[in-house]
Amino acid sequence: MTRSLGSLFRRLLSKDSKGEEEDEEEGPAKPDSDEQEPQLKGIVTRLFSEQGFYLQMKPDGTINGTKDENSDYTLFNLIPVGLRVVAIQGVKAGLYAAMNGEGFLYTSDLFTVEAKFKESVFENYYVIYSSTLFRQHESGRAWYLGLNKDGVVMKGNRVKKTKPSSHFVPRPIEVCMYKEPSLHDIEEKGRSRKNSGTEAPTLLNGGEKVVGQNSTEQDGGS
Repeated sequence: MTRSLGSLFRRLLSKDSKGEEEDEEEGPAKPDSDEQEPQLKGIVTRLFSEQGFYLQMKPDGTINGTKDENSDYTLFNLIPVGLRVVAIQGVKAGLYAAMNGEGFLYTSDLFTVEAKFKESVFENYYVIYSSTLFRQHESGRAWYLGLNKDGVVMKGNRVKKTKPSSHFVPRPIEVCMYKEPSLHDIEEKGRSRKNSGTEAPTLLNGGEKVVGQNSTEQDGGS
């Protein structure tokens, strides 16, 4: 009788331990689904420039300004990726705005360190966006996202924060939850000021011609 009871207890204990092992194996699967849930609160917005244009991004990678406030290409996801740092993603294009080591604005289907912009409120209540990666070596002056008086994207190192070219007013459409963008590393040669962005299949300067900027554009004149 004692042996039979001992065998029974061993079988019961064996079943309990197996159940616990199964629970432990099934347990970790739940957090995986939670990690895939959107965790970042951002906004869908339009960015209106003091120059009188809405920033727009087309599916072919072109970035410029337009007067058409109802265009779907003027809708952007502003996704928080750090303290006062955002990713600027075209809603329709699905591309990220980025700035390379020469100050050229371009679009990327991957979220990289070049696609991070510091969002700051200027003294006149306009919002300015600057590269978190690149700035002037000697003065330390930031490089800004900017449009000139014709709605053409400017080189970031030619845009001044005190000029209308860098001033934007976000016009929020709705608040959304976003998944954290997957950060892709950039090769070291791609980070150099001389070569950054030149080898990538992107449209530099928002798709406009790189040469031919006059002094007014370089100074960020109104």
